[in-house]
Amino acid sequence: MSAANTGSEKQELIPYEWPGSYYFGEEELAAVSEVLQARSPYRFYGHDLQNYADRLESAYCERLGRRHALAVNSGTAALSIALGALGVGPGDEVLLPGYMWVSCVASVVRAGAIPHLVDVDDTFCMATEDLERKIGPHTRAVILVHMSGAPGAINQVAEACRRRGVYLIEDCAQANGAKFQGKPVGSFGDLAVFSFQLNKNITAGEGGMVVCDDERLYRRAWACHDMGYPRTRDGRLDHSDPDCQLWGQGSRYAELLAAVVSAQLPKLDAITAEMRRKKYNLRQKLSGIPDLAFRRIIDPAGDAGSFLIMIWKDREVCLRVVERTRENGIRPGEWGVNNIPMTEWGLHIYYNNASLVNKRPVNEAGRPWSDPLNGFAEGYQYRKGACPVLDDLIDRSSLLAIPPVLGGEAINRIAEAFRKAALRGR
Repeated sequence: MSAANTGSEKQELIPYEWPGSYYFGEEELAAVSEVLQARSPYRFYGHDLQNYADRLESAYCERLGRRHALAVNSGTAALSIALGALGVGPGDEVLLPGYMWVSCVASVVRAGAIPHLVDVDDTFCMATEDLERKIGPHTRAVILVHMSGAPGAINQVAEACRRRGVYLIEDCAQANGAKFQGKPVGSFGDLAVFSFQLNKNITAGEGGMVVCDDERLYRRAWACHDMGYPRTRDGRLDHSDPDCQLWGQGSRYAELLAAVVSAQLPKLDAITAEMRRKKYNLRQKLSGIPDLAFRRIIDPAGDAGSFLIMIWKDREVCLRVVERTRENGIRPGEWGVNNIPMTEWGLHIYYNNASLVNKRPVNEAGRPWSDPLNGFAEGYQYRKGACPVLDDLIDRSSLLAIPPVLGGEAINRIAEAFRKAALRGR
C-alpha cells in the first residue's frame, strides 16, 4: 500500500494518486492486443479496424444520455476543440473560475479570446452570484470546472447561462464518474470535456472526450480535431458544408489508447465508489478536530471521491499540520503530489500561472491582449486578489488525494496523524 521510500526514515503511507492505473488488468491487455494483432492502430483505416474509438464514443453517449461524443488525444485538446466548435475568438471573453487547470486558460488565450476570472464559493467551484455579475456583452461562453472530484452548484450555473444566452462548457476532467442530483456531470452543458490522463479516474495515460447534443457543434468539433473538415460515414473528408470548413489540429485519438479506456470505462463506477467510501470514512474520522472544516459538498452521493480538501483556521495552522503529517509519512513517493498546502497546488491556482498574471501573448504581435477587438478587457487583472474568496480559502486549505487502494489501516493512521498534528502546539 505504500510507495517507495524517498530517503526519510518513515515509510510513505499514501499510494500514488493515479486512480485508474490501479485497475489495469486482463481487460486492458486483451483490448490492446486486439488492436496490435489487427495491425490497425489508426482510427480511419488499417488492415482490420477494431473501432475502439467508435465504441468508446458510443459508450459515453449512452452513459451521459448525449447524442454525440468525440474521442480526442487529450483533455487540453478537448477544451480547444470545444471553443473552436463555438467559434470563440477575438472580441469574445470566456468566464472561468480561478480554481481550474492551466489548460482552461490556455485554450481561451490560444483562441484569441480573453479569459475573465470568476470567484468561487465554499464548494471550491464557480460562485453563481459572481458569475451573474460578470456576464457581459462580450461573454461568449462559460467554462464550469468540476474541480477536485465534486461539482458545485451546477444547476444554478447552467440556469444562469441559459437565461443570459451564453454557452456552457463543462470541464469534467477531475470529476469523471461524478453526478449531481443523480445526473452525471457532462450532461448539463452545451458541450462537456473529459480527460483520460494518468491522474484521472480512468486512464490510458492520455486522451480526452468532447460531448454535446447539437449536430452542428459536433460536426464543427470533428472538423477542429481532425483535418479541418468532418468525415462521411465511410471515413472520407466531407468538404460540402461551408460552416464546417475550418482549420484542424490533428487531435485524433489513437486506437491503442481508445482500447485501454474502453476497458477502463466499465470500472469507473467501482473506482469512484471506492474513493468516495474511503474519503467519507476518513472525513468522519477527522471530524471534530479543532480549527478544521471541510469543503462543502452539495451532493455527497455524487462526489467522485478523489480529493479531500481541509480548511483550517488560518494559514499558520494549515502549514504546521501539513509539515507535521508529512514528517510522519503522510505523503506518496517521489513522483506523487499529495498532502500539500493548496498554495502549492501549482497551475491549478490562477495566480500561480505567470503567463496569465503577466498577460504573456501567444505571438510577437501581443495577441490576444493587444487585439483591438479585445480592448474591452484592458482593465482585467489576474494577480492574487482577483478572486478574494478563493484567495482566502487557498491560503488556509490543504489537499489530500484519495487513491482507491487506500487501506483501512492507512486511513486510521492518517486520521491519527492529522489529529495529533492539529492538537500539538495549540
